[in-house]
Amino acid sequence: MKNVLEAMAENNIERIIFTSSVAVYGMNHAAPPTEESEPRPFNHYGKSKLEAERVLESWCDNVPKLNAVVIRPTVVFGERNRGNVYNLVRQIKSGRFLMVGNGKNKMSMSYVGNVVAFIHYALNQSWSGREVFNYIDKPDLSMNELTRIIFEQSGTKPPPFRLPYLAGLAGGYALDLLSSVLRKELPLSSIRVKKFCASTVFSAEKAKIHGFEAPYQLEEAIARTMRFESGPGAGL
Repeated sequence: MKNVLEAMAENNIERIIFTSSVAVYGMNHAAPPTEESEPRPFNHYGKSKLEAERVLESWCDNVPKLNAVVIRPTVVFGERNRGNVYNLVRQIKSGRFLMVGNGKNKMSMSYVGNVVAFIHYALNQSWSGREVFNYIDKPDLSMNELTRIIFEQSGTKPPPFRLPYLAGLAGGYALDLLSSVLRKELPLSSIRVKKFCASTVFSAEKAKIHGFEAPYQLEEAIARTMRFESGPGAGL
């Protein structure tokens, strides 16, 4: 970040948009974090993003005419992304998916097309100083709602039963032990079970107050992603 800012100064560039992450907030929140919430990153990814943000903050404080827009997106999914949502879709389409827990936990998500639209929106604003925005596509879907959409879009039927959370977590710990013995990372672990069943919800009121309207609704975005990934040469 320091190198980028030095290059900007040398070339008289006065604006920057930095894509940070909600990972700066850490986990286990009593309420959905807002842009004013205290950052408490728990992993190196979140810590490095926060350090870059602090460099930007210091830069803006020292050079008032400059503008930095920090965008903190939540889990991003979409065409060509091979992250958590892609893996969930692949499991459901393969018939190997098993719901763990009651599915009522909610997960904030952001579609790549909407994130790009928000970056474009920010580029066309006349803000000054430092602005920070969480980016989340609302409303937040519960795991039951998300999997229902994927099952409907894929034309498959959900399994007739689900695994209780404690049973799934016990299985995850057993696989952790097996993984340590084999010295090989397995596709399922206790951490994955915890993340799957946890509620990870973030506030996005600031972007809404500023007037941004996302071009794609979540259900449409999931359908677009699945159509693309099911095409010739795709991964699903």
